Order: sequence, then structure tokens, then C-alpha cells
Amino acid sequence: MSYVIDRRLNGKNKSTVNRQRFLRRYRDHIKKAVEEAVSRRSITDMEHGEQISIPGRDIDEPLFHHGRGGKQTIVHPGNKEFTAGERIPRPAGGGGGKGPGKASNTGEGMDEFVFQITQEEFLDFMFEDLELPNLVKRHLAGSDTFKTVRAGISNQGNPSRINIVRTLRSAHARRIALSGSSRIKLHLTELELERLKREEPDNFDDIQRIEAEVIRLRARIKKVPFLDTFDLKYNLLVKQPNPSSKAVMFCLMDVSGSMTQSTKDIAKRFFILLYLFLKRNYEKIEVVFIRHHTSAREVDEEEFFYSRETGGTIVSSALKLMQEVMAERYPINEWNIYAAQASDGDNWNDDSPICRDILLKQIMPFVQYFTYVEITPREHQALWFEYEQVRESFDDTFAQQQLVSAGDIYPVFRELFQRRLVT
Repeated sequence: MSYVIDRRLNGKNKSTVNRQRFLRRYRDHIKKAVEEAVSRRSITDMEHGEQISIPGRDIDEPLFHHGRGGKQTIVHPGNKEFTAGERIPRPAGGGGGKGPGKASNTGEGMDEFVFQITQEEFLDFMFEDLELPNLVKRHLAGSDTFKTVRAGISNQGNPSRINIVRTLRSAHARRIALSGSSRIKLHLTELELERLKREEPDNFDDIQRIEAEVIRLRARIKKVPFLDTFDLKYNLLVKQPNPSSKAVMFCLMDVSGSMTQSTKDIAKRFFILLYLFLKRNYEKIEVVFIRHHTSAREVDEEEFFYSRETGGTIVSSALKLMQEVMAERYPINEWNIYAAQASDGDNWNDDSPICRDILLKQIMPFVQYFTYVEITPREHQALWFEYEQVRESFDDTFAQQQLVSAGDIYPVFRELFQRRLVT
């Protein structure tokens, strides 16, 4: 006889818990499907989830069932064509199916299991294992988050926070302190009374006097209250400021005339993905949007993504403006500073060395991480090679990648912001 006991914490109707377990179990399938979905649909198309297909063979589970049990006697009919050990050939011809698909040559198969993940689940898998590198600086000023911590024992507090053990211990100590001498006298007096009753039973005067003293001492001890307001002790809880990482991300986008509409669209989609990632994963983060052509200008989110302004190309104007904003609004001892720059690499030749020097001397020593993506299907231009010199000097905090098509956005994004292992 076998017994199977279900000790799972959830009941039959706990669908949320079951779904989370299901998502964890088939995490690799879902993650692969999400990556494929990002590459084929618009980054801004996030109002719905995604359909996930899992091969039927991967969802098989062992089943417990009752066997036939007992002794079984089976009589098999004989035949004139085959003997024991011979192999029966597969029947020739198709299976005669009427479906639109092609017949399988394996002789068996299973339909795929298809289910829908929500927008929230889609984004969770989309940004899994991603983070801003080197987010280490802390600052207490302006912190609006607190955590409640134990801070010892207090004589005043909320009745719901009374510490029973400490209260009784205090009451016991008080009773000992106030009645200790009386208890000693009572003990000695009781011993004397026993002696008199045993040795001098006829000495009624002394016995009555000592009995009166025993009654007086006992009454005195009883007057000490079992519990006094002085004894009450409470658990003291205080709100402690919770240091939060303050970070700022500078988004620098080239909108010059050399950037075609297709190139600008790829750049915008990259920054939309970055903006969505930042707002979803970090509460205290500010984003500074900078557009540039021959001159750079700080703009709001709406203008950054949808303005049609264009012109020549001077990349250093954006880096100079970023350095000015850093110095004016974001002290390096309080803020984690990040930057992401997107361009087609086209720049005035005399300006590319200036960009390199600004990065090396005025920006890279003070930022946590700087990423540069070049959107071009052709060979790299002078700006790329100047930035390679920056990467040689700041290998851990500077990264550059090339984007050729929209399908490269998500893989490159994951490579740039992949969670680093702490060593």
C-alpha cells in the first residue's frame, strides 16, 4: 500500500502561486521567446504581453495511477506470418490524414502548449539580469524613505508594543528591593515562633507577640503591588533613514543632417528601451536629455523623441553641455553619473580629437559608466577610433557597440547593461 501526501502550501484555487511556479519552471523557454519578440516588434509596443509556445514534450509530468494489480493471465492469438523476435515493418504510404500540414516521418508527435504572459511578466523577463554598473555611492540628504528598526527598551510607548518579559522582570526586581528586608525578618520570626511552640508551649505571651509580628510583616509584604506603572517596558521602534542610490542618466542623441530617418529611428528606439529600463528598475533616478547637431541643447522627453530639428554635426557640443550640467546640478560625491550616446559616427574631423580630450579629462574620471552606440552599416569613422582610445584608458567604465539594424538593439542593450559578477 502506498500513500501520496500533497504538502504544497497552495490549494487548488491558488492560481497566482501556480502561475509563478510555472513561469520559474519554463524560464528558459519564456526568456528566449521574449528576446525573439523584442527583435520583431516595436520597442514602444508594450501595451500587451506575448504569446509563448512550449513544446509539448517539455511539459510532460509523471502521473500516479492505480495499476491492474494481482495476477493476470493473458492469451494472445497466434498468427501464420510472424514468429517470436521478428520485427514488424512500418506500413507503407501515408497516414491518410486530412489536415493542411505535412505528415511527420517520426510516426508520433505532440502539439505545442501556447499561453499568454502579461505586460508585467513580459517586462520582467525583458530586463532580467540587467543593471546600472557600479551603482555604489550613497547620500542621505533628501532621502524620503525610512525603515523601522529596533532601538532597545523604553519606559513609555504603545500598549501593543509592551515587552512582557522585561516588564515582569522589572516588577520582580522591584518587589525584591522593596520587600527584601521584611521577608528576611518574616523568615526569622517564623523560625522563632516554631521554636517557642516546640520548646516553650506554655509561654503564651511571647507566642502571641511573635504571631502578631508575623501577621504585621505579611501584611507589609502584601502591600507591595505585583505590578506598577514603573515596571512597564516597551519595545522602542524608530524610523531610520534608508540611504538610497541617487543616479542620473545623460542621454546624448545626434540629430544632425547625416542621420537618416532610419538611423534616427534606431537611435530613438534604443533610448526608449533605456528610458523604460531606468524608470522600471530605479526609483531615484533622473534623466537628462540632450540633442545636438552643430549646437547642443537640453530638452524634455517629448522634444527629445519627437522634435524634427536638424543641422550640421559637432559632437563635442553635447559633451561640453553634459559637463556643464554635471558641474552645476550633480555633485560627483553625491550622484552616480551615467551617460549613453548614440550617433552615426559622422563628425567634423577636427572635432573628434576634442571629444576624446573632453571625455578623458572632464567626464570619464567622474562617471560610473559611459556607453556609446554607433548606428552605421558601413565602416567606422574617426569618432569611433578616438573613442577607442578612451576605452583603453577606462576599460571598466566605458563601452562602445555598433548597431546595424533595429534587430541589434536589444542584444546590444543587454550586452551593455548586463549584470556584472562581483569579485
